[in-house]
Amino acid sequence: MVAGVIVLLVGFIIMSMDKEPYGFGFLGLTLGPIVVLAGFIIELFAILHTPEPKEKK
Repeated sequence: MVAGVIVLLVGFIIMSMDKEPYGFGFLGLTLGPIVVLAGFIIELFAILHTPEPKEKK
């Protein structure tokens, strides 16, 4: 889950780095949202993942 949060933060930082007015450049409209979406997908898999039970010997 920590990796997903880090990816989300990186995506928001990328969107804030856009120099175009109102964030209408490549970073604000394309790259940043794709990275944020990837972060949410990582979080979804982290929440829904069930670890395999350990075998007893």
